[in-house]
Amino acid sequence: MDKKLCIMLLCWGLFFNAAARAQTVSQPDNGPAGASGQDTIVTAIEVKGNTSISANTVLSKLKTRIGSPYNDNVISDDMKRLYLLGYFSDIKIDTEKYMGGMKVIITVVERPLIEKISFSGSRRIGMSEEKLKETLRSKETQYLDYTAVAEDVETLRKMYEKKGFTQVQIEHTVDIDESLNKARISFKISEGRKKKIRMIYVEGNWNVSDSRILKIIKTKRAWLFNSGILKEDVLEEDIERVKAYYQRKGYMDVSVEKELKTDPRGRFWYITLKVAEGKKYLVGNVAIQGNADVNEADIRAKIKECKPGNVFSQEALKEDVMAVQGVYFDRGYIAAKVLDTTSLNTSTGNIDIVLSIEENEVFYVGQVKIRGNVKTKDVVIRREMRIYPGDRFDGEKLRRSKERLQNLGFFDEISYDTEDSDAPDKKDLVVDVRESKTGAFSFGGGYSSVDRLVGFIEISQKNFDWKNWPYFTGAGQDLKVRATMGSVTEAYDLSFTEPWLFDYPASFGFDLYKHTHDRDSDVGYGYNEDITGGDIRLGKELSEYVRGNLTYRHDTIKISDVEVTASQDLKDEVGTNVESSMEFGLTYDNRDNVFDPTRGNVLGGSIQVAGGPFGGDRNFWKYFGNAAHYFGVGKAVIDMRLRAGVADSYDDSNKVPINSRLFAGGAYTIRGYRERKVGPVDSVTGDPLGGRSLLVGNVEYLYPLSSFFKLALFYDIGNVWPKVSDIGSGGYRAGTGLGFRLKTPIGPVMLDYGIPLDKESGETERGNGRFHFSMSHSF
Repeated sequence: MDKKLCIMLLCWGLFFNAAARAQTVSQPDNGPAGASGQDTIVTAIEVKGNTSISANTVLSKLKTRIGSPYNDNVISDDMKRLYLLGYFSDIKIDTEKYMGGMKVIITVVERPLIEKISFSGSRRIGMSEEKLKETLRSKETQYLDYTAVAEDVETLRKMYEKKGFTQVQIEHTVDIDESLNKARISFKISEGRKKKIRMIYVEGNWNVSDSRILKIIKTKRAWLFNSGILKEDVLEEDIERVKAYYQRKGYMDVSVEKELKTDPRGRFWYITLKVAEGKKYLVGNVAIQGNADVNEADIRAKIKECKPGNVFSQEALKEDVMAVQGVYFDRGYIAAKVLDTTSLNTSTGNIDIVLSIEENEVFYVGQVKIRGNVKTKDVVIRREMRIYPGDRFDGEKLRRSKERLQNLGFFDEISYDTEDSDAPDKKDLVVDVRESKTGAFSFGGGYSSVDRLVGFIEISQKNFDWKNWPYFTGAGQDLKVRATMGSVTEAYDLSFTEPWLFDYPASFGFDLYKHTHDRDSDVGYGYNEDITGGDIRLGKELSEYVRGNLTYRHDTIKISDVEVTASQDLKDEVGTNVESSMEFGLTYDNRDNVFDPTRGNVLGGSIQVAGGPFGGDRNFWKYFGNAAHYFGVGKAVIDMRLRAGVADSYDDSNKVPINSRLFAGGAYTIRGYRERKVGPVDSVTGDPLGGRSLLVGNVEYLYPLSSFFKLALFYDIGNVWPKVSDIGSGGYRAGTGLGFRLKTPIGPVMLDYGIPLDKESGETERGNGRFHFSMSHSF
């Protein structure tokens, strides 16, 4: 019994000892206690497998550091960061015991470097291999990325499709030199046929014509002036354009689908746009609620599109909502909100509209802050503002302030913003500007139908400041120095204007000049003319849109080289005379932009008195009046102008000097006729003599083809008469034609082709059309 007990105890002892050993063997070798926890210290980091990428580059991206606790999460993040480098195709991180801690071993497999990218089959795309490479995400000398290569194939395919190669097929191969770890990528292109659009059909359009829809879309069939290339993205945009057009017409449920077919030989596309117009919706009842401080009649007066019975469209509703919000903004409710709700009235089938207004409180202007002006002084901007601290926010005043700032010509962009102030009922007004280049040193040459061949050199600064040495900018003064030399003309000019004299809204300026013009009958000069002189100018704003000007002018004028066969009337002008005159003018100008007007009016009149109390050799007076009206028609602008002038002598003078008479014909008056050849002419030489009364009317239709290029259609009519009493008595000459207006770095260019509708003065037959080329100050 005792032996059996001993044997049993011995067996149990051996069993538990073996189990203990087995448990010890099955424990992973994680180093010291806590190796799988957060207490094991990293004692070394080793990088293996790198050849081109330095170990320091790898180590710099790790958060695991020698001496820091080992952490599985940190190791996982380190691996992600290394993959994001894009240098490696495979990364493995192992650990082993090392010096009482743990060594982290990072084994990397570097991506191959792209040694060469080549193309085959790219014959008709019209791009060199280097240009094709520029379109790719993969680049030579960079690391190979298979995802990027797949994107490059798609990029090439889309590029080919945009150029009409819709059947293009592109394959690629990647050859890797394992010994050098370099890769060569080859793109094999099968361009296929270049299909063009043969015809575009429209179906289901009962209320909109085919021609209207085909005009809306940008996808066009192939013909002489269009390649007819099918671009899927443009066609999708065209579908949206057609839908938007229908929706503006009230067809809110319209749907448009496309169908693409090819001819049996696969050479052309045939496109069909299938339209389902749906019901045409009209505006039903329009309700206004929430307006406590603004009369409902004032609100309804601003609703132009969404009136009961009109066609309903979301675009028109949006415009009316903005107009109603503008009513509140103009009255200082700059935080007012106008929300629109629409619903279908099942009994009438119309769309009922509810405008819910949240007026909020009236806000007043706190501070006016100017930002963005680097060169221009704050005072130059502030003096043009028509809204001041303490004023109630007023949309009309803000619009007018912006127009005045634009008319300075100093800024490319002008915008407003508001900021909170300390007072709860006030907001600070922020005027943010982006300055344009106001100074110029320019030179050039060209041809003018008035001055013939001409060259010029000019230094100008529209934002001059004579006190601001050495930059001389920022005060809003205008300085110009110009020299012009041509085949028949020569001119030297110096001009200076201070728009705010002693910080008072009155301008002061002067001009010094010397102008000569040689005899050239083709441009209306039957004599040589030499004028040397200058003037002093004063101006004052009499109201927001009315300005008065006073100018004293002193000129020495020499007339010479008249034809021997000329009449005595023209010979009497030969000699040197001094003209001393005073001119007073009034101008009303409410154009939205003086450089490129789209709306507004100009009314002006001036009277000049020479001689008499002002001295000089000639006594005469001259009145000149002008009117212009600008208005928009869609994108186009119509400009209607009327000019009238009369001049006469007084006291002991019996005629108006020829240089001060009135002339018409040519680029700036009645196009289609030679310069100054409308009106009285010399009976012998046919040279223009000018007259004492003038009446000229012009109508121009200007359509912008781009931001710097405009097409012009025009009609001019007028005449010049020898006596003041003859004005308007008949004999009108008319001309019509077309031209363009181009904005260039050296100034706007005008080129017109005018066709005369009547005979020139002194001619027996109507002349041919002629070009008129000139450079002017504005369009």
